Amino acid sequence: MVPVDVRGLAVLPPMAAPVLLLRESVGERRWLAITIGEAEASALLTAHTGEPSARPGTIELLGHIIEALGSGLRAVEVTALTDGIFYAELVLDGELRVSARPSDAIALGLRAGVPLHAAEAVLDVAALESVVFDGADAEDTGDAAEEDKKVEHFRELLDRLTPDDFRD
Repeated sequence: MVPVDVRGLAVLPPMAAPVLLLRESVGERRWLAITIGEAEASALLTAHTGEPSARPGTIELLGHIIEALGSGLRAVEVTALTDGIFYAELVLDGELRVSARPSDAIALGLRAGVPLHAAEAVLDVAALESVVFDGADAEDTGDAAEEDKKVEHFRELLDRLTPDDFRD
C-alpha cells in the first residue's frame, strides 16, 4: 500500500461531478482522481476541515459505532478499481476489514486522523500521468503558496477533462 493524502475536491464539467483528489505522500507523487457524489463531497469537505456539526452525520455516526463496539479505525485503503468503480476498506483493530465506498472511508479516516493508502495496482492503472501536470508534481518545497498554485493548476486541468479521458 502506498500512503496518500487528500489534496482537495474539484468539479468536472459538463456533468459537474465532484472529484476527490488524492496524491501519493512519498515516491512518485502520482495523483488519483475519484469521482464521488455531491453528498459525499460535502461530508469529505467537513471531515477535511474538521468542522464540527450540531448533530452527527453518517460519517460521525459510523465513527461513534466503531468506538462503541470497542474497536478503532487504524487505516483506510483504496484497494481496487473494477469496471471503473473504486473500492476501499476500513482497517479496524485486529486487522478486521470492512468494505466501503472510498468517499465514505476517506471521510471517516479524516475524522479519525488515520493513515490513508492506495494499492499500488490502483495507482498503476488509474493515476494521472505526471507529464499532464507540467511540473505541478515537482518535489514539495514546504511552501504553502507554491502548493496552492500546484493544486489550482491541477484543478484547472481537471476542468478541461471529460469522462472519456478516464476510459481505457
